[in-house]
Amino acid sequence: MESRKLFYSLFADNLGVDEGIAMYLNVICNILVIPFLGYIIYRLVKLFGSKIIQKLASKTKTQFDDILIKNRTFLNLSRVIIFIITYSFLDYIFIDFSQVLNYAQKITNVCILISFILLIKSILSSIKDYLRTLTVFKDKPLESYVQIFMVFLWLIGVIISVSILSDRPLARFLTTLGAFSAVLLLIFKDAILGFVASIQISVYDTVRLQDWITMEKYGADGNIIEINLTSVIVQNFDNTITSIPTYSLISDSFKNWRAMNNSGGRRIKRAVSIKMSSIKFVSEDDIEKFSKIELISSYLKEKSEEIKNYNSQKNINKDVLINGRNLTNFGIFRKYIDLYLEQNPKINKELTLMTRQLTPTSKGIPLEIYAFSNMKEWVIYERIIADIFDHICASVSYFDLEIFESPTGNDLTKLKNLM
Repeated sequence: MESRKLFYSLFADNLGVDEGIAMYLNVICNILVIPFLGYIIYRLVKLFGSKIIQKLASKTKTQFDDILIKNRTFLNLSRVIIFIITYSFLDYIFIDFSQVLNYAQKITNVCILISFILLIKSILSSIKDYLRTLTVFKDKPLESYVQIFMVFLWLIGVIISVSILSDRPLARFLTTLGAFSAVLLLIFKDAILGFVASIQISVYDTVRLQDWITMEKYGADGNIIEINLTSVIVQNFDNTITSIPTYSLISDSFKNWRAMNNSGGRRIKRAVSIKMSSIKFVSEDDIEKFSKIELISSYLKEKSEEIKNYNSQKNINKDVLINGRNLTNFGIFRKYIDLYLEQNPKINKELTLMTRQLTPTSKGIPLEIYAFSNMKEWVIYERIIADIFDHICASVSYFDLEIFESPTGNDLTKLKNLM
């Protein structure tokens, strides 16, 4: 017992300090010196131990030990050891103060528990990061599983800590806690729903990391960069970040572009409106003029011959152009666009390819291009579309057609001048 009163003997016997005062001075010195020595040991372990561990890790072939270091696993382990050592010295520090010793032991036990939970978190994070390096787990929502485990672990840690600090048996404390189960369910509602959603997302492969999704309800249009317990983080193409509740990916609708990325092309679906008054039947002179366009010369020759034979067999009077079968400049132009797309090397010929008319509107007849580009990267994809419609807009006039445009200020001014 006396060996544990080093500072007491120093003050009482050597310096002649009153025994009561010496007792308090002994505790104060113990509180100052022993934790200070523990801190020095901790810093030395952190400084030299980390270097030794890093040196050993660099010599191994596996990445797992490097990931353990990155997630501060060994540092958290050293904290657990330091607190355990501290606990063993509490009897020495508070030798004359049993009541204080009791509180100090409780607090140290809680510190050991928290350090141990942090150690488990580091290990789980390391396992998660290591699995992410494997192809099989690269796009799985591992973060959600780690988080839900940590939520329950922290919940258990809080329950045990309160039980330790309040001197209540754990079983009795859990019984009391059961009365507040409804409140707990309300508090952890998002976590529980997120956990269920994470399992469904993983099982049904609804989304993966780096999937491009569009969710108008939340203004999300970009790639998924993180899937955790309560939210899915999307980096939009304008570099903004959108956070979506994980459960919303199960309860709400959204668009996942993964299938497009995995397919042979990206869809082009865009229309140009043709002015209806510019559409007409073509005459022989028109056909002769259009035949100079190489892409449709063979088509016009074959089609003209077919129509002539039909009209001749039916004895149709062609003095009036509307009689019998005829070609129109709009139909010829549509065929021209078909042939133009078919010979375009940037269009996937194995997927749907067509040029079609849509329902006429007050703004003309929409002529829609429905095709798939070979390239799926956004910038290149937009360039392909631009090149196609640049050509369409420039070639319309060769077929005596006009693109519909709403009147502008200059048009109204010219009309006013004519009047």
